[in-house]
Amino acid sequence: MFQGMSPAKQLIDDLGRKAVKAAHRLAVCSTEAKNEALEAMANALEKQISDIVTANDRDMYAGKEGGLSEAMLDRLKLNEKRISSMAQGLREVAALPDPVGEVIKEWTRPNGLRFRKVRVPLGVVGIIFESRPNVTADAASLCLKAGNACILRGGSEAIHSNIAIAKILNETTARHGIPDHSIQMVEVTDREVVKAMARADQYLACIVPRGGYGLIRAIQEGATVPVIKHLEGICHVYVDKDADLEMARRVTINAKCQRPGVCNAMETLLVHSDVAGEFLPPLLKDLQARKVEVRGDEHVRRIGGGSVIPVTEKDFRTEWLDLILSIRIVDSLDEAVKHINTYGSHHSDSIITRDSKSAKAFLDEVDSSTVYHNASTRFTDGGEFGLGAEIGISTDRLHARGPMALEELTTYKYQVFGDGQIRE
Repeated sequence: MFQGMSPAKQLIDDLGRKAVKAAHRLAVCSTEAKNEALEAMANALEKQISDIVTANDRDMYAGKEGGLSEAMLDRLKLNEKRISSMAQGLREVAALPDPVGEVIKEWTRPNGLRFRKVRVPLGVVGIIFESRPNVTADAASLCLKAGNACILRGGSEAIHSNIAIAKILNETTARHGIPDHSIQMVEVTDREVVKAMARADQYLACIVPRGGYGLIRAIQEGATVPVIKHLEGICHVYVDKDADLEMARRVTINAKCQRPGVCNAMETLLVHSDVAGEFLPPLLKDLQARKVEVRGDEHVRRIGGGSVIPVTEKDFRTEWLDLILSIRIVDSLDEAVKHINTYGSHHSDSIITRDSKSAKAFLDEVDSSTVYHNASTRFTDGGEFGLGAEIGISTDRLHARGPMALEELTTYKYQVFGDGQIRE
């Protein structure tokens, strides 16, 4: 039946048929069975840390030889702490309420028909991701708990790590009553596989890409499968004229420096002109000590001197994923909001202020999936939201927005109960 098909199409057809069969059975698995499997998966990851680290060492070596940036190598790196965190993420998913079967709403019509809107799995979910091998465990656990089979395609830079993790997870689920092929990892790095997945609408309910702008655009082009995406994480912190400046300093340093290579790291800092003269000089010293390259407007450059590079409009539209920060001074909250809505990516943006009216205006007017008052953008994460591990961050409006966790991996159907009613 594969005559004339490309190898990539053949592979996805094979994985897709197996996944659909698994999804039908997984959709009716009990909560107890899924939770027991997730707990066992977590234990297995911790017991085989050395195997995962060995596989990851191969990827790290190849990444260094291939010239990956320090930020990208940080995304790729697995150690005992990060693997333990992966395992804990699985346990947290197991502890969450099972969304499958939840009655969202029910009502009765005058003719006696009873309607029930019930949450159900999506079916088969494709996840295409780059660099971060922890996504393998995060995605598999969330899909399993939500009753979905998944097909995972990681980046070539993490191929050995991803295969090792998926192997451990599959060996574990097989011993705990989860249908075979519920979790499938694409074990080849051929980029044609991505195109084949994007057109496999007979199998996949949706694709969730986790990666850079180029990857997501490549998946979107010609896709017949719905793609739930965020193209970039151009996140902002706005320091208002009524900000607690010490709080603003701590939030700014955290949002930029704690882990610069991730999508919820701040890329642009906006500072009200009334506090710029007091706030920026010590902040610029802190940033310089942390080896952050600062790009600023003329006002920022007058304050920072030769250490500040001139900022361009293109810089404001750039997701650095590195220790680079654009800074602009604004004269009002309205100007800050306009900047964010113009140059931002609708991901995560924060205001630092003691003025509740300014905070409310910012939260209402900034058009992003997640908006903060007096907190770092680095909290945009399923685990930090108490949702368990996440499958990604969506900046779309349909069908999910913000961290995609269990609830976002389901849809619903209507169950209708009657006693012989017919339509007149």
